[in-house]
Amino acid sequence: MDLPADLSTVLKPIEEARGLPNACYISEEYYQTEKQKVFFGGWAALAFISDAPNPGDVCPVDFLGMPLLLVRNKDDGLKVFQNVCRHRGMILVEEATHLRGPIRCPYHSWSYDYDGNLVRTPYVGGVGIDDHENICPKDLSLHEIRSHVWQGVVFVDVSGQAPAFNIAHKDLLGRWAEFDQPYHLGGAASRFDMTLDTNWKLAVENYCESYHLPWIHPELNEISPIDAHYHIEHDSYAGQGSRNYRQLIGENSKKFKDFEGLGDVWDGQSEYVALFPNVLLGVHRDHSFAMLLMPQGPEKTLERVALYYADKNIDVPENLDMLRENARIWQDVFNEDVGVVQGMQKGRHGMYFDGGKFSPVMDGPTHSFHKWVARTLMV
Repeated sequence: MDLPADLSTVLKPIEEARGLPNACYISEEYYQTEKQKVFFGGWAALAFISDAPNPGDVCPVDFLGMPLLLVRNKDDGLKVFQNVCRHRGMILVEEATHLRGPIRCPYHSWSYDYDGNLVRTPYVGGVGIDDHENICPKDLSLHEIRSHVWQGVVFVDVSGQAPAFNIAHKDLLGRWAEFDQPYHLGGAASRFDMTLDTNWKLAVENYCESYHLPWIHPELNEISPIDAHYHIEHDSYAGQGSRNYRQLIGENSKKFKDFEGLGDVWDGQSEYVALFPNVLLGVHRDHSFAMLLMPQGPEKTLERVALYYADKNIDVPENLDMLRENARIWQDVFNEDVGVVQGMQKGRHGMYFDGGKFSPVMDGPTHSFHKWVARTLMV
């Protein structure tokens, strides 16, 4: 498709810029272009490491219509493959499960090991004959999708052409180097999903800024007021930080274990960034979270949330009440944003809306995201 002619206005200095035009939020044709350039053209978030926690676990993911398969192999490594048999293109795995044998195609039983190698082709040479001179297993491995794990999230580069993850996101990895340590899901109590009638970009934009705190999150603003927040702006991520983080305290002054080796600044500081395109991250001294934004079309988004902790034994009954309470707090905060992002989505059908005017003081992170989208689309 032809990109909206006024995308160039997004790249102007914030004092002069306008936001992305309506078509970027409501057009199916634009959505298909965005899928190829934004999501398949570089690193994007796909899944959580906890989706396949044990060797032999497999988890299918519909990634904007592309069938992918997350696999935990016998060496406890995570790999991502196209979830398609090399024989006749059958989907290999329909639901997340634990396998005791190979990945077997349900159509003709072609089978693959957890590293994607084709290991069995029954009757391929005739009844009772499992090989054929024209079938070379080493040439028929599953298509592996380049992947990387960070912050409890599995990222993929469908194109295979992006710079290495550690290079592409060198700045944020350096900023949060202290948090580069093992993450442990707080069990089922620490996961929840939300489906919103909104474009995924509006969820990013809302998360990036603290401008809305006093009106949308009044209780949170009492604890961590807007004037305790600061902006975070970069070419590949944007967000906000708070200098007034308060740990959750349970009965008998119980607290979650801190991540090891953190500097004193994290005693009362937390940061929240959107790593473009589609993952929202938060780090605190005693827990982190990730929200994956999985577009379901131009006007629908699945939000998947997982909370992680430093303690490898966090998922035990004596911690359940605190884990549930921490998840409830965050779910309440995210629920407060639903009306806003869905309202903005409805507003994108207003034919005279021109992308909106940014506050030069309060909207810097959101403008950074708009510029990233525009630059990515214009390449």
